[in-house]
Amino acid sequence: MSILKVSNLKKHYPVKKGFSTIQLVKALDGVSFELEEGKTLGIVGESGCGKSTLAKVLLGLERPTEGEIHFNQKITTSIPIKERQQTLQMIFQDPYSSLNPRKKAWQIIAEPLAINSSKSRLDLHDEAAKMMEVVGLRRNMADRYPHMFSGGQRQRLGVARALMLHPKILICDEPVSALDVSIQAQVINLLMDLQDEMKLTYLFISHDLGVVNHLSDYLLVMYLGKIVEYGPRAEVMDNPKHPYTKALLKSSPSLQSKRLDIAPLTGELPSPLNPPSGCSFHKRCPIAIAECATKSPSTKTVGNSQVACDLI
Repeated sequence: MSILKVSNLKKHYPVKKGFSTIQLVKALDGVSFELEEGKTLGIVGESGCGKSTLAKVLLGLERPTEGEIHFNQKITTSIPIKERQQTLQMIFQDPYSSLNPRKKAWQIIAEPLAINSSKSRLDLHDEAAKMMEVVGLRRNMADRYPHMFSGGQRQRLGVARALMLHPKILICDEPVSALDVSIQAQVINLLMDLQDEMKLTYLFISHDLGVVNHLSDYLLVMYLGKIVEYGPRAEVMDNPKHPYTKALLKSSPSLQSKRLDIAPLTGELPSPLNPPSGCSFHKRCPIAIAECATKSPSTKTVGNSQVACDLI
């Protein structure tokens, strides 16, 4: 059963000149997918493709322009904010800027619980110390400030904070990109262990295709606010269908670059203020034909994947 279902999700930002709206930035433009409980959905794409906007809309930090989000078959508009926070939490990208330097570790970790409960300061300290042990930090570190922790330890604090309300879904927004490679492996292993122990469901946003390949059960590839390919991780990685997915993999030297018969990704991502007509990828696509410049591609099922390309 799906714990998360997103249907035709759109987020458009008006760009104004004076008092008039002159353009719309379509950060999300018709995104739909489902995710089963206990699974990991990897979300990849270049900067500006809509990954972080998707995270903000799911968290309720941004209101969608159109579309629906269901948690456990309940539409989010009918879910009280406290219940939504207990369902969905986020681990942020930068462990240096996402922690308040003026608060002690236990205060940072316990903050979600302090806001959503009436527990005493002593109980909050105890709960935070217990959660520190869960993420591999010692209880006697609870009274330290963030600058007294290493980068990997700070990210563990962020993980502990996200887990304090015992959410069912965690959005991981580039959680290891700011860490050294050796520390990345430790945090990734921690996330995998926690998923098994706590039956967590992950949305894992990353530029690192190697990390996504290691962690994910399903893969969602985005381009200019749209999904171009979505399916089981093994199928998307081993047999990519969309030219953009192939180009992404070709551009990553450690992932299939020798086997894929396609040129690496070239050119700049078009401006979302002025996206190309027709297929948004056609100006960079090595197999595009004239029709691609005028007709938006339909999404079709190829194998077990959903692919937005009319040339497949």
